[in-house]
Amino acid sequence: MPKDVFYVTTPIYYPNDVPHIGHAYTTVATDFVARYHRLRGEEAFFLTGTDEHGKKVPQAARDQGLEPQEFVDRMEPRWREVWERLDVAYDDYIRTTEPRHEKAVTKLLTAVYENGRDDIYLGTYEGLYCVSCEAYYTEDELVNGLCPIHASPVEAVSEENYFFRLSAYQDRLLEHYEAHPEAVEPEARRNEVLSTIKGGLRDFSISRTSFAWGVPLPWDPKHVCYVWFDALTNYVTAAGYAEDPARFERMWPADVHFIGKDILRFHAIYWPAMLMAAGVEPPRQVWAHGFLLVGGEKMSKTRLTGIHPFELVDHFGVDAYRYYFLREIQFGQDGSFSWESMVARYNADLANDLGNLASRVLAMLDQYVGGRVPQPPRTHGPEVRLAEAARGAAAEYDERVLAMDLTGGLAAVWGCVGEVNRYLVEVAPWALAKDQARRAELEACLYASAEALRIIAVMISPVMPRAAARLWEQLGIDSALEDQRLPEAASWGAIAPGTRVRRGDALFPRLEG
Repeated sequence: MPKDVFYVTTPIYYPNDVPHIGHAYTTVATDFVARYHRLRGEEAFFLTGTDEHGKKVPQAARDQGLEPQEFVDRMEPRWREVWERLDVAYDDYIRTTEPRHEKAVTKLLTAVYENGRDDIYLGTYEGLYCVSCEAYYTEDELVNGLCPIHASPVEAVSEENYFFRLSAYQDRLLEHYEAHPEAVEPEARRNEVLSTIKGGLRDFSISRTSFAWGVPLPWDPKHVCYVWFDALTNYVTAAGYAEDPARFERMWPADVHFIGKDILRFHAIYWPAMLMAAGVEPPRQVWAHGFLLVGGEKMSKTRLTGIHPFELVDHFGVDAYRYYFLREIQFGQDGSFSWESMVARYNADLANDLGNLASRVLAMLDQYVGGRVPQPPRTHGPEVRLAEAARGAAAEYDERVLAMDLTGGLAAVWGCVGEVNRYLVEVAPWALAKDQARRAELEACLYASAEALRIIAVMISPVMPRAAARLWEQLGIDSALEDQRLPEAASWGAIAPGTRVRRGDALFPRLEG
């Protein structure tokens, strides 16, 4: 059975704290992409979850007087609560403390250990370790003696570990990326990965004996699996690696791992090498986006720049939240968040452009033609420009999103919204309504405007599912929005004459601040 599922993942998140908008940025982007592929008629599978092993979990649990499992059981629901509130429609949620995951980790470790190439060996590690990263650093990688990611102190560690012979995979990794340059995006991140590989790879530790919270190594149970060898395996766990070979064949390799650029090395160097060692195909693509910055700093609870998503959802609403981050910040680059920019984007794009357009068209349909979609014109007039705008926007939207230019894809949709607004200003249906002799022109304008709104509702559904559903309901369309498929749904003329529209509250009431 060949692979026939579009499989997309977020990183799995540490549950030792609550989510902030940086975590939500990755997750909402992944949800948007998964929903878009479903809109294209594809079977999509979206995985997220929590990484519950490693040194920091027992430390945090001890601080609260809890056992590690009790601690993660209490913390993990906070993450699901946020994803539910943000309308994140994941298909599977994995916890690395689940039995199915332990089976997969054990299987992958065993495959690498028994591959006949001595890719796992026992040694002693002495180095500098960041608990927050769950990673070792050399002296020259530190910034002012601190972790380069978290700006926190590192620990000097010395212990007996098992190591993975990453150095043996330097040439294979370079060959893989030469054959598949699309396997790391965007280009700047790919160049970073290639530079690291060409600079020489160091073997890395895959076990610990200083704590017992983790998956025991199958050949030496006094060692537990190091968190990255454990955590990364979640992607094959959910695909059925240890329990369902037929499912695994349909789903693997993953089409896209969405991650923040701070964990690029683990996903684009460690992970494919681990899979190669186990005889498993690497993922098709690792897509590393930039950081969300507040006051010039990366989102961080320790630096007090971590904003909880609910702070914004409570004020702007969930659809505006989802739209803002994907539209405001070029996906793949670093970008700054500010309250002021969110208010400005909300009022300009959502309240003015889309919200006013929907309210105006629905009001005119109600006032001028009794609340029913009129017959389409028999001859083509100015309204043909809307058909062309919708068709062009849908095509560009598709091209951009498939290339992971999520910001550009939404800009294409808003190009269509803008064209409909310009059309209404130029045709002036409110003036046509005063002249009975121009009744046919009025009805042609209103039909075209309603049809354009229908197509816009379909296109915005992956990013703003609630607003799309409300607009769809106001348009009175009998068929279900979730049954629509692109590109067919962008074909002109699908809204039925006589459809009863329903004026309702504004999709996006204007905000003062």
